[in-house]
Amino acid sequence: MASVTSLTDLVNQRLTSALSASLPEADADPLLRRSDRADFQANGILALAKKAKANPRELATQVVGNIVTGDVIKDVEVSGPGFLNVTVADSAITETLAARAADDRLGVPLKANAGITVIDYAQPNVAKEMHVGHLRSAVIGDALRGMLDFTGEKTIGRHHIGDWGTQFGMLIQHLIENPGELTPASEVDGAEAMSNLNRVYKASRAVFDSDDAFKERARKRVVALQSGDKETLELWQQFVDESKVYFYSVFEKLDMEIRDDEIVGESAYNDGMPETARLLEEMGVAVRSEGALVVFFDEIRGKDDQPVPLIVQKADGGFGYAASDLTAIRNRVTDLHATSLLYVVDVRQSLHFKMVFETARRAGWLTDEVTAHNMGYGTVLGADGKPFKTREGETVRLEDLLDEAVQRAAEVVREKSQDLTEDEIQERAAQVGIGAVKYADLSTSPNRDYKFDLDQMVSLNGDTSVYLQYAYARIQSILRKAGESKPAAHPELELAPAERALGLHLDGFGGTVFEAAAEYAPHKLAAYLYQLASLYTTFYDQCPVLKADTEEQKENRLFLCDLTARTLHQGMALLGIRTPERL
Repeated sequence: MASVTSLTDLVNQRLTSALSASLPEADADPLLRRSDRADFQANGILALAKKAKANPRELATQVVGNIVTGDVIKDVEVSGPGFLNVTVADSAITETLAARAADDRLGVPLKANAGITVIDYAQPNVAKEMHVGHLRSAVIGDALRGMLDFTGEKTIGRHHIGDWGTQFGMLIQHLIENPGELTPASEVDGAEAMSNLNRVYKASRAVFDSDDAFKERARKRVVALQSGDKETLELWQQFVDESKVYFYSVFEKLDMEIRDDEIVGESAYNDGMPETARLLEEMGVAVRSEGALVVFFDEIRGKDDQPVPLIVQKADGGFGYAASDLTAIRNRVTDLHATSLLYVVDVRQSLHFKMVFETARRAGWLTDEVTAHNMGYGTVLGADGKPFKTREGETVRLEDLLDEAVQRAAEVVREKSQDLTEDEIQERAAQVGIGAVKYADLSTSPNRDYKFDLDQMVSLNGDTSVYLQYAYARIQSILRKAGESKPAAHPELELAPAERALGLHLDGFGGTVFEAAAEYAPHKLAAYLYQLASLYTTFYDQCPVLKADTEEQKENRLFLCDLTARTLHQGMALLGIRTPERL
């Protein structure tokens, strides 16, 4: 399907043509943007006039004389030193929206040269509970996949779970000495799985801390695990399987789909790490220093101005995070044919990934055609502005946080909707509560911290998902009441100011989604949707729909309602948030 031409594009084409007529030799760019002084403002003439050594206001006046007004542009005024304030025709707004409404994609263009993006996100640890610190990686990564997929990029998820390391020697040795203590994963649900894992972890830790002989046996078990001992690997797999049952239960609460084949933990790269080290040393990218294999960077220095190296292989021959991350890059570029690597990880790991990416570039695994980007995210804060903790100072369990969000949402839904059954209330509360948590995260720039405030998150007022969901549900109520009256665009009608404002904003949906996906910026889409709901509220207050003056006006306003609802629904879906039909 051919892409829908936006009103912005149409105006831009007319202005570019007029600029070219005035300055044939110039590379004419109107620098068009939305404006609060008119429908659009073009600022490009100032730079063009400077280049041509012309008076910008005189040039602007000359350009206005070359603009054809009527079907698209209604009026153009010269403002200030040479800005152009553009007002578009009402009919042009309605006609472009009609084309957008006829498009299943609502005017969102597809990427011209789509590639393959591997997104590393939602990285819990085996045999450990997920906590509030795991929230942002999961939510942001899921939204980025939704946006990128919709613009034509092929995304592959990678959940780089912590499933390898010294703690597994302790856990496995305990199971060997206490057989049958871990119930098979096929016989438990998520809560039971985590209860099992917690029990085994605490019991093994108690013995590890008090019994030196057990501690030594546990350390030898780590060696057996890393060398591929059959019995050890089988017991390790039990921990992984049990943990997956738990992971899936939490992600289901988050209303996220996690595919089993995309869970590729640290263990998956174990066999490839010696090869990574060998290649880096042979290429001279890594060098031996005090027995370890390291990579140095001139610009990265620590205390006493000493260089801080990336340790690929320790002096004792062991491998750490750098080796597994570099091996993962090799796999994702060579085997998955990725053109982009996107990492949604805590901003505190930024230096580590900066060093890893630079090492991969020196090795030729990352190039101008194969790029990597670290989506470092900020911290979830409590009301006191400090990292979110329980009253006892413990890390907040993610399940507890999600359950509380749903409980709070149930109170809001119950108060707002008197005619719902308790089952219907709980169903909507899950959509509202989880949506509230996701939206609070996604409406904040990823690299910034944000305060976790459930009272605000589930509020019907302000920049919340509940406000957006309620706007959608209100529209659905109007459309149901309209009965046989069908939404229909009427370009011949003059638009009220609130209709114009809503229509112009709807026109920007395609460009916003495309830009937000390209910039890995879900908060830009969230901001667009909040403004859309706000403009709809103004439209609803000022423009009677079902009691419009004429049938044509009623149909046209129903058309605006319907397109707003579809846009809200699609935009929220890209962010991983549901829009209930009734609230």
